[in-house]
Order: sequence, then C-alpha cells, then structure tokens
Amino acid sequence: MLEDIRKRGERYGFNAKEQGTSSSDAISDKWHDPRMASLFIEEAEVVGIESHRDKFINWLIEGPSNRMVYSVVGIGGLGKTTLVKKVYDDDKVTIHFDCRAWIIVSQSYKMKELLRDMIKQFYKARKEFAPREIDTMKVPSLIEELKNCLREQRYLVIFDDIWDIGFWDHIKCAFPCNDKGNRIIITTRNEDVAPSSNESLDYYVYKLPSLPFEKAFELFCKKVFQREGGQCPPDFVDFSRGIVERCGGLPLAIVAIGGLFSTKAKVVFEWSKVLDSLSSEFESNSRLRSITRILSFSYHDLPYNLKACFLYFGMFPEDCSINCARLTRLWIAEGFVKEKKGQTLEDVAQDYLNQLIHRSLVQVDREDYIGRIRNCRVHDMMHEVILSRSEELSFGLVSMTNYSKCERTARRLSIQKNVITHLQNITNSQTRTILILEVDEVPNSFLTTCFVNFKLMKIMDCEGAPIDYIPKEVGNLLHLKYLSLRDTKVQILPKSIGKLYNLETLDLKYSLVSELPVEISRLRKLRYLAAYIKNNDVEFNFDFSQAVKIHSGIGCLQSLQKLFKIEANNNALITELGNLGQLRKLEITKLKRENGIVLCTVLEKMRHLLSLRIRATCEEEVLELQSLSSPPPLLQTLSLSGRLEKLPEWIPKLKSIARIGLYWLRLMDDPLKVLQALPNLKYLWLYNGYGGEQLHIEGEGFQKLKFLGLESLGGLNRLIIDEGALPLLEKLRIGACPQLKEVPSGIHHLKCLKNLQIYEMPTDFALSLQPNEGPDFGKVKHIPFVTFRYRTRGEYYKRYMVGDSELLKRLRA
Repeated sequence: MLEDIRKRGERYGFNAKEQGTSSSDAISDKWHDPRMASLFIEEAEVVGIESHRDKFINWLIEGPSNRMVYSVVGIGGLGKTTLVKKVYDDDKVTIHFDCRAWIIVSQSYKMKELLRDMIKQFYKARKEFAPREIDTMKVPSLIEELKNCLREQRYLVIFDDIWDIGFWDHIKCAFPCNDKGNRIIITTRNEDVAPSSNESLDYYVYKLPSLPFEKAFELFCKKVFQREGGQCPPDFVDFSRGIVERCGGLPLAIVAIGGLFSTKAKVVFEWSKVLDSLSSEFESNSRLRSITRILSFSYHDLPYNLKACFLYFGMFPEDCSINCARLTRLWIAEGFVKEKKGQTLEDVAQDYLNQLIHRSLVQVDREDYIGRIRNCRVHDMMHEVILSRSEELSFGLVSMTNYSKCERTARRLSIQKNVITHLQNITNSQTRTILILEVDEVPNSFLTTCFVNFKLMKIMDCEGAPIDYIPKEVGNLLHLKYLSLRDTKVQILPKSIGKLYNLETLDLKYSLVSELPVEISRLRKLRYLAAYIKNNDVEFNFDFSQAVKIHSGIGCLQSLQKLFKIEANNNALITELGNLGQLRKLEITKLKRENGIVLCTVLEKMRHLLSLRIRATCEEEVLELQSLSSPPPLLQTLSLSGRLEKLPEWIPKLKSIARIGLYWLRLMDDPLKVLQALPNLKYLWLYNGYGGEQLHIEGEGFQKLKFLGLESLGGLNRLIIDEGALPLLEKLRIGACPQLKEVPSGIHHLKCLKNLQIYEMPTDFALSLQPNEGPDFGKVKHIPFVTFRYRTRGEYYKRYMVGDSELLKRLRA
C-alpha cells in the first residue's frame, strides 16, 4: 500500500526531491493578509497600459455619436483583457453609459446563452429583473428582446476572447444604431476575427504591442521585490534583466515567472540554481510555446500540497469566474487540504488559494468591501497548461464531446455543454467526482445511473444544472462528501439522504427546497449547510428570500461551520443551536420576540462565530437582543432585520466587526453615536433603520469606513459630518430620505470620497447640487463622481451625472 501511495504521489509530481527548493529554501512568508497579494498583483498588472487605457477611455466618451466597434488584437498573455477591464471599470466610463455588459465568449460559446446573459446584465443595470420568458426564448426572439432593451439606451458591450471569425456578423443585428454614442469592444488573438475598417469606418482594430523592456523590467521587479519597494537589488540586476528579456514583453509570462522567483530566498546561488532549470524552457523560437513552457515551469515549482489544487481549475470551463468558497470546499472534499493545528480546514484551504494568487497563477476576479476574495479565475493560457498536465497525469477529464472509453476510468469527470445523453450507459466507473457545468439537459435516468453505479463517488456538484428531482438512490453513495444542488429546481430531498454519513457539504442555496427531512440530523460530519429560496419577482424587501424549515436534531451536527438560512421560530430549536460550538456563520429568520432571550444565551456559547444574520418574522416584530452580555468576540459581519427599541448594549464590544447592515429597525436614537466608535468597521448600511430627524458623525468617527448607505430614513432632515470623521470613506449612498433637503453638512471634509450616489431624493436636494445654480455644488465639486438615480416611467432607474441636461430638465419639470 505504501508503494502505491508513493507511485501515485510521483504521478502528480508530489515528491520530496522536487519540493526541496519550494519549501525549505523558500522565504517563510506568513500569508497573514490575503488582500495584500491581490492588491499588489492588481497594481503590477497595469504597468505599461496607462496610455492605452487613457486612449480607449477618450474614444468611448468623446468619440462620434454613431455606434463604434473597437477590436483589441494580440497574442495570449499580452494583457488585452486586463486593459479592457481597466477601461470598463473606470468611473468616467461607468457614469457615461446607461447600461453595460461584459460577455466572455471563448471557443465554445452558445449564442442563446450569450444573448440571455447579456439581457440579464442590462436589466440588472436598470435595477430590474429580466423577464422569465427569456429562459425559453429562441435566438430570434432573444435578439428582438435585446434590441428593445437597448433602443433608447447608450450602451457599452465587451466581448472578451472571441475565436469565431463569423461571430460579429451573427450578432451585430442585435445592437441598434441610435446615435447615442454606443460602443462595443472585442478582444481576440486572431486579427481575422476583428471587424475590419475596410468594411466600415465604424470599425477600428487596435493591435496591442508587447511591453517595452523597461516597463517589463518594472513589472518583474514589482512582483519579485515587494519587500524592497519594487527596487531590484544590485546583485540581482543582471539575473532579472536576463529573465525579463527572455519573456518577450509578455505580461502573463513576466508575472508568472515573477511569482515563482518571489518565493525564493534572495540568494545568488539559489537564483542560479533555478535559472539553470529554467534555461531549457526558453530554447524554442516559438513565442507561444515559450510562454507555455514558462507557465508549466511555474506549475512544477509549486509545493506538493498546491499542485492538485491548481490542477482543479481545469475542471471548470475556460474563462470561468469561480466562487472561492465553492472551490475550497471542493478541495477539502477531495482530500487535498491537510489539517493544521489551530486552523480549520477552511482556513488552510484559503491559505492555499492565497499562495496561488501570490504566485500570480490565479487571478482575483472579485473582492467585497471588507477585502474578502469572492471569485477567482485562471488565464485562458494557464487553463490550457492545466488541461494538458491533467491529461498527462490522468487527474481529471473534461467531457465536451461524446462519451469515450477513457472516461470509464476517469477519477474526476467535468461534464460540460450538452453531453449528458452520451453518458447514460456508464457502468462500473472508477469516477469519484462529477461536476455538471453548463449543460442543457440532465435526464433523471442519468442521475439514477450515477447513484446506482458510482458506489465510490465522493463529490457530486450539480450547481446550476437543469434538474428538478433527486432519486432516492442517492442514499447508495456512502462515501459522498460533497453534494451541491445550488441554483437547481429540486424541491424535495429524499429521506435516504440520511444515509450519507460522510457528507460534509450540502449546498441547497437558490434551490426550491423549503424543508429539510428529519434524517438530516444523522449527518454528523456535515460542515456546511446552506439552503434558501430567492424570490426573483420582487425588489429588495423584507421577504426578499425564504429560509428552510428544519426539524429537531440540528444540535447533533456538531461539526457544522456554516448554517444558513433556517427558520428558528421556537425555543427548542434555538436551544439546540447552542450545541454547534464550531459555527463560523449563522443566519436565522422568523425570529419571534419571545425567542430573543434564548437566542442570546445560545450566541454567548459561539466563540468562533464570524458572521451573524438575524431576521424577525415581519417588519413589525421586535428583535429582543438586549440580554446578550458577551457577544462572539471574532464577529466580522452582523445583519439585523426587524424592529429594535434601542441598539443592543453589546454592539460597542464588537472590536473585530467589519460589516454591519441594519434593516427596518426604525430606531429613534441616533445609532451612529455608537457605531462610529467601532475600530474596524468598513461597511455600514442603514435601510429604514432610523426614524429620527438628525444623524451626527463626530470628529473621530468611522476611521476605517469605506462605504456608508443611508436609505429610506423617512424622518431624517439633517446629516452632520464633523471634520476628521470618515477619513477613508470612498462611497456615500443616500436615497429615499424625503425630509433631507440639503447635502450633508461637512461633506467637503471627505477627501477620499470618490462616489456620491443619490437615489430618489427630493427635487430641491438634487437642484442644490447642480453646477452654476446649485448653492451646495461647491461642497461636492471635489467628488469625482456624483450621480443621481430616478425611476423612469415606473420601470427602471435612470442614472444621471451631476449637471446632466436631461436631469435638469426632469428636475425643473
């Protein structure tokens, strides 16, 4: 058995000899702050694109009124997507266009799904839900819906990574030419794909050049010599310049190889040893082959515990934005994550991801306001390297064509696109993992076949799959650790699920499951249980989502780390929650006033809790939370929905809290008096949370706050901000406060404020902020972006910039 383990380790490249330089000789960096690596990478990746970015922004905003199509062309790894993303996210661009959409096309796109995604993005930009009918529409109907959606809009659309030469000809009829200055940007490796200026003056091809040597050298040094402030030490100048020269000005190659050297000790001998190994990777004259070899070398340099984690990105489609929590839970279920004293498996898995990000093998795709990495991805060229390596090692197979014999022995199978019908006859498979991604149809017979024949299955991920039924044979999977039915139409879980004694993750979020069977209480190894129904037919209100009903016995699940959303409307059930001492996240709804004291007693036992969300039975129900004397000391996120007679006295004890949302509380005492003293608070949203007339932020208040939202505060007529308050505030959102007639007093002190958003505010308030005639314009003229949103014909929110002639016309009318 030991010999088998050793051989399997060698197959994946997990051997002690190979790891010598990666572990013992590497700098012993503590991955203490996961945000630092991603922030530094973001800064590094924009080196050399500033002039290109500014040029594009000018074209988008100042160009002609007719629809223009710009194509960015260049080899993979050159930074096309990075450039266009910087343009797309620029505040001036965001403000200028009524609606925007970013569409990843890639090699195996489906026109129907692409059009559907675009329509949903445009409706979302208007704060509306897309019509349900689009889910069943065919391509011609979707094109008409898209045209109607854009007819009166100034729009911006990005089509990223196009390979099909006929793509633009197939889709251009969907975009109306309404002389509003509409813009479309295409990125592609192939110039033949780009609409040519020979066809029309409305088309422009922009060939992105390689990085000049000095910019490439700057990028490398920023990545490798972070502790030296991006400055290359004299002893390493020749080494570094030689490496950069061989990368040929390709940012992806520079960042990847820089990520590798950033983990090495700054010792000349160590660098020489790595360079000797690397030299052979540069022998080819082919630029494309050269970068592929560089990326492969970065894989080989990974410590053994990261290699399998990195290969797992190949199980997802090219250009896929992957939810980090989902990814790390899959790693845990696969057994890639090893226990470390004093840390949960989830903490260790997050540490693995941070290391991959630090090495620039994985890109951060989305962060939230408090700095948590939410989504990540790998570059498409890196994805190709991963697929190649996975095939060599028989790590996993991606099935996008007909079922083949090799899939019969695949341990991991990622089923993508429309191939389900070719997989119904699999028997005696060695498959341990199945991911169903982006498929059109999943017959019930396929699931039954899986559950009957795959006795050794550990992971079944059906997130987003078109399924509405789980057969009782799921109980046969005694080794199953991970089951995801997220975003499916499944309504009922069979009782046989109680046989899955090894299950660690049960993800029912956005499914239609409204009640959990009593047999759930048998799953003693369960670490993650998420279940709630999202109501897409209503705007944000008290009943925006529906929790699941759960029976007694929940207290037996003592391994649970995350539990949400459950209905907790009786004391017996709430008391059981006190047995869940390992919980990191808890979200409960339907809380009655008489249950509050029991809940407070339970919360005092939860010393590891990081996130707590509590919602009452209705807007009028009072949350009785005063009796909590010692709140969870590590709490980072708190959300309260329901009436509060006064802010709980334990709130000031939350020294680690970073995010607070207070909804429908209707407090009469100014809550900011307490909240502004919280030392680590970065995000605060009050929605119908205060019924008084005045809010006051004092001189030393909110020293770390970055976002402040004040909405639906019906009695508020004055907001005072003292000098010295809110020194880091970046975004202020004020909406639906009908009695607030003037801009907050002291807003001119907020030097970091980049974005002031005004929603449905009185006419006098809005007029006072307009240039030339507004008496308060001088107080906000230092803010780069001041925007207003008002409902248009009761359909959607229309956004205006300060001084917009259309806005002035509306206000004066």
